[in-house]
Amino acid sequence: MKIIIAGAGEVGFHLAKLLSYESQEITLIDTDKNSLAYASDHLDIRVIKGDVTSIAILNDARINTAELFIAVTSSETTNITACVLAKQLGAKQTIARISNSEFLDQKDKVGFTQFGIDELISPETLAAAEIELLLNQYGFNDTYEFEDGKLTMLSLRLSRTASFVGKTVREAAQVFPELHFVPIAIQRFGTQYTIIPRGDTEFKEGDKVVFMTSKGGDDELFQLSGKVKTELKNIMILGGSNIGYKTAKDLCESKFKVKLIESDKETAFECADDLPNALVINGDGRNVELLEEESISEMDAFISVTGNSETNIMSCLVAKSKGVKKTIALVENMDYYQLSHSIGIDTLINKKLLAANNIFRYIRRGEVLAMTKLSNMNAELLEFEVNSNSKITQKKIKDLDFPRSAIIGGVIRDDVGIIPLGDFQIQMGDKVVVCCLPRSITQVERFFF
Repeated sequence: MKIIIAGAGEVGFHLAKLLSYESQEITLIDTDKNSLAYASDHLDIRVIKGDVTSIAILNDARINTAELFIAVTSSETTNITACVLAKQLGAKQTIARISNSEFLDQKDKVGFTQFGIDELISPETLAAAEIELLLNQYGFNDTYEFEDGKLTMLSLRLSRTASFVGKTVREAAQVFPELHFVPIAIQRFGTQYTIIPRGDTEFKEGDKVVFMTSKGGDDELFQLSGKVKTELKNIMILGGSNIGYKTAKDLCESKFKVKLIESDKETAFECADDLPNALVINGDGRNVELLEEESISEMDAFISVTGNSETNIMSCLVAKSKGVKKTIALVENMDYYQLSHSIGIDTLINKKLLAANNIFRYIRRGEVLAMTKLSNMNAELLEFEVNSNSKITQKKIKDLDFPRSAIIGGVIRDDVGIIPLGDFQIQMGDKVVVCCLPRSITQVERFFF
């Protein structure tokens, strides 16, 4: 697949890196020769120095043969303009990175597809939505919803008190037969290996287990995991950037009590004007005395989304030491993911990864509706729509020659989420969520052609 990426910044480079691993034909365009030199030295891709809104540069990149054009420069206007030009010059699909959430809210009304933009991506909006989902699913480390929550992916670490520790998947299914969840991936404590569980796979203390749940499955998981479910109400946010502002706005609308701390006076006043239901404080959130004055120990959750990853991590550790139940830190360095639980932070989020997950579904074969990579695990979750030619409909699940490094986690039929067992037969029109290791993706895709 020929893919052109406009913008060699953090998001663009990260996308190029992930896509080059997939053996895609990547061309990266940017005006910064240093960014391009770094990308060229580290990745097997073609780079072009120039303005992405230049028709000559786009033609040099052979835009007429591009199956996907992704504009992720730091300039929203440049991205929109580049996508419009790319579409007119022959690109099959275009994706523009934007920062103005109004464009997303009004995209159907405005009709961006008429201009030649197939999809709008806002990493900041994706991060804010991820934070809200994490707060609504308190107790779980990672979450992802399919079809507005008809199926939900949740992950947690198994404590000693979890009811299914020491049992195999088959044994747990026999003890709890009426439950609305199924394990789809396991990472053993202290390792980086991802296991797709089978019937004889044993749950062990310290495992990070990813579950697929239908309606009500999250409450059941909570009870069996040995955790006590408490409501989160009081939220403190450090950083009034786009993500901090959007998160505060969304949480206020969801009836959370929000305190927002921002060090820049002008930004703090702007947030205060726009967020009448939030308490906005102008101060340095790294100051422990300030956090104590603002009753950090009474907060249910602490979210740090400043522009500095280290500040976010350290402030979350301070919050954790003061007894805050849930901590979420925004980080830019992907390597920090491996440290999150060992240093005591509940969840790390990364804008680049969220944007990449959203874009990745466009390079998958079959009717892929949604896609996400599991955080710090070597596996992907893909949602396919089943058509009349899909091989997946020909047999019951247990009789399919489905790869062992993949598992069907859930099915959405007639707007209802279902956790399917071996005797279940998938039908045309179903939406199927599959968890698989990278080596089995091609085999899985063949079932949905």
